[in-house]
Amino acid sequence: MPRPAQPETLERLKTLVGPAGFSVDPDELAPHLTEWRNRFVGKTPLLLKPATTEEVAAIVRMCAAEEVGIVAQGGNTGLVGGQIPRPEGCDLLLSMSRMNKIRGVDAIDNTMVVEAGCTLGVAQEAAASVDRLLPLSLAAEGTSQVGGNLSTNAGGIHVLRYGNARDCVLGLEVVTAGGEIWNGLRALRKDNTGYDLKQLFVGAEGTLGIITAAVLKLFPRPRQVETVLASTSDPDKVLALLALARDLTGDGVLAFEMVSLFSLQLVLRHIPGTSDPLAAPAPWYVLTDLTVAREVAEAFLAAAFERGLIEDAVLAGNAAQAKALWKLRESISESQKHEGGSIKHDISVPVSHIPAFLREALAAAEKLIPGIRPVPFGHVGDGNLHFNFTQPVAMNKEAFLERWEALNRVVHDIVVAHGGSISAEHGIGVLKRDEGRRTKSAVELDLLLRIKQALDPKGIMNPGKGIV
Repeated sequence: MPRPAQPETLERLKTLVGPAGFSVDPDELAPHLTEWRNRFVGKTPLLLKPATTEEVAAIVRMCAAEEVGIVAQGGNTGLVGGQIPRPEGCDLLLSMSRMNKIRGVDAIDNTMVVEAGCTLGVAQEAAASVDRLLPLSLAAEGTSQVGGNLSTNAGGIHVLRYGNARDCVLGLEVVTAGGEIWNGLRALRKDNTGYDLKQLFVGAEGTLGIITAAVLKLFPRPRQVETVLASTSDPDKVLALLALARDLTGDGVLAFEMVSLFSLQLVLRHIPGTSDPLAAPAPWYVLTDLTVAREVAEAFLAAAFERGLIEDAVLAGNAAQAKALWKLRESISESQKHEGGSIKHDISVPVSHIPAFLREALAAAEKLIPGIRPVPFGHVGDGNLHFNFTQPVAMNKEAFLERWEALNRVVHDIVVAHGGSISAEHGIGVLKRDEGRRTKSAVELDLLLRIKQALDPKGIMNPGKGIV
């Protein structure tokens, strides 16, 4: 296991990066040591802020020689604690924020080269400046950084059309656990010369190496997007609606989200400036973006009404109305904070299993904690649900949160029974370390451990995070 850094090592690191490249100021360190839900709080003897890949490599070489743990951090928007140093205070914290350059955008190759500390929003703007789309889209895109997005294999609302973060990557630049620089910044769509090394680091949560830059895929910008909010009675009809949308639009579905009635009610209750555009409440809602002409979107809604799949619907008339509809979906997590304690799950199952999963898991949760208030919503188009719960009205918050592990066990067992994953897009971090090990087979665990031991034999890269 990694060891605490000696005082002389800390001084050498400070000299290496210069005055602008480190901090021990408690006020500057504080926001880096707590994740936004305050569930994970860590300590560090030194915050390092390298400005170049060479500085990152030199830091890692020094830490490898001394066997000191390193935690690389992006925008600190993660939800499972993978970006927070351990509370023992032994790990050095390495912020990527100064490595924030757009190295190049190529509208012919449909690629961009971006450093790890660049925020996703800035990268999207750079793509838009040459009339291209960087499709990775998250609620935290104004704060989250590209390196963190790749290290956690972030998902978001466009996975149905464009895939996860790993599907948006053509090449990487990585500092290995030994402090070597691997320049894999290739803009190739085809490269069949051996193992796909970049995919080892995407989704590894910084446990194998530190991503310092990436070549990302760009796409033509959709010329027209029609936004629809529709209400329906049950999840089976939601899936039928998804199939209908894909068929009638020539698979022009950009995003397809499902929201429960209680989830919407929380937003309307707690988020200023929101309103329900539909005439009456319904058990479930669908929010979808369709990259089609308006008459095609209208034909889709007409067919959905004719087949009895929806009860009511609204088609946004302009960009402002579309933004207002998406605010209803994007404000759910924020609104849930106002109702007391929350226990959250980021799970995925095969799309066809979603109705059965919901029936079984909702019943099991109610049996375990009577009066529990479910807040299920998410990217139903790719099988990823944020299967969250709010404490019962009559239950104490602390008492509810004490049931976290028990509720996890119940939900995760049902997920696994449906051939699903207990972490669809948030990663393992600290939060799901034990459950990740419990739900993986012995063969999978052995393979993961071999990879970790091969690429990080001293165990210095983000120690204590991930499954192995």
